[in-house]
Amino acid sequence: MNRNVGTLDRILRVLVGIVLLALVFVGPQTLWGLIGLVPLATAFIGFCPAYRLLGICTLARGQREA
Repeated sequence: MNRNVGTLDRILRVLVGIVLLALVFVGPQTLWGLIGLVPLATAFIGFCPAYRLLGICTLARGQREA
């Protein structure tokens, strides 16, 4: 499992994940906010299965693994 999520992408995923998780506690207080765990997990792991399927890699050239 090679990394395919770059630094800026990871930062954005963490922010989106936190906002979505906040929906569980504030706002409409719906469990749909638990979807925020997906971007958080992919940010911390550094791998996105959807990117793999679509052939996307947001890593800088120097960060890419062979």
